[in-house]
Amino acid sequence: MRGLFITGTDTGVGKTVACAALMHRYRGAAPLRYWKPIQTGSDDDTATVRRLAVCQDDEIFDQGVRLPEPLSPHIAAELAGTRIDLPSLRDSPPADESTGWIVEGAGGVLVPVNEIHLMADWMVMLELPVLIVARSRLGTINHTLLTLEALHARWIKAVGVFMVGDLIPANRAAIERYGSVPVLGEMPFFHPLTPDAIAAWSAVNLDRERILAPFFASNTP
Repeated sequence: MRGLFITGTDTGVGKTVACAALMHRYRGAAPLRYWKPIQTGSDDDTATVRRLAVCQDDEIFDQGVRLPEPLSPHIAAELAGTRIDLPSLRDSPPADESTGWIVEGAGGVLVPVNEIHLMADWMVMLELPVLIVARSRLGTINHTLLTLEALHARWIKAVGVFMVGDLIPANRAAIERYGSVPVLGEMPFFHPLTPDAIAAWSAVNLDRERILAPFFASNTP
């Protein structure tokens, strides 16, 4: 599997919108496919990406664990009378060397998935580099640096940070300085949040130096 794993510093930070932005930015570089392996609660992130990124059917892999309660995956699974088996989940996507994957996690790096695994263990199994989505507001420096520490402790490659919210240059500068990682985009809040708004912003402002391009297609300049 080639591509990126999209995690967040917390739940609700904007991972799904970031995934839609990545689809807009890089579908011209290689065939892309979005996958949300573990979904809890009634919100359908796959449907949201499909709408915001204007995805074709072959750009969506809509299979995985779907749990009704909006809780941590291990609790939601227990309440549903089941257990999330990561090796089985890992084997579910079709093998296709030409496809670049955008895999969205559930919550943050240390969210429990079952009685022994955390979301970080899932990242290790998939062997994908990680893009961190973070809020721009007060508190994001600590949350982002803690997330980076957790990834580094497990030898998981963090390729950058995607910030969502009002522009706060000091927070961006601190994350880049103390985290030794680039901030690849600072997406404002859009009112309304539309596919056109995301597409226009992504084309100009997301990953201007195309640092992420090689993770989707090895022959991309």
